[in-house]
Amino acid sequence: MSNTERTYPQPSINIESQPYWDAAAKERLMLKRCRSCGEVHYYPRSICPLCFSPDTEWLQASGKGTIYSFSIMRRAPVPYAIAYVTLEEGVTMMSNIVECDFDQLSIGQSVEVTFRDTEGGASLPVFRPAG
Repeated sequence: MSNTERTYPQPSINIESQPYWDAAAKERLMLKRCRSCGEVHYYPRSICPLCFSPDTEWLQASGKGTIYSFSIMRRAPVPYAIAYVTLEEGVTMMSNIVECDFDQLSIGQSVEVTFRDTEGGASLPVFRPAG
């Protein structure tokens, strides 16, 4: 495990995503669920991307998932792991894997959410190996 960690750029926050980032500041990972079709979606938006209903609600995610795919960026100034993580709620999100030995990462590995500060001060959900 590396003692240094990359810096994270400030996300683009708008009125639609503000509740997501407000929850992340409290170390809570939030998703959106459509009340019409029942499906959970990520990236949170006010209109369901699956059935186009505006009847959506916020849902606190478990923060647990598995690595669907990943890549190690070893030539970056500070090497890092980027991954698609499939959450227990069924959605897949792109994130970083932290607090790990990159050579020990594997597809299907269990991970859990943790948070890192960005350059602008927002809290960003990232994942670490579970356990």
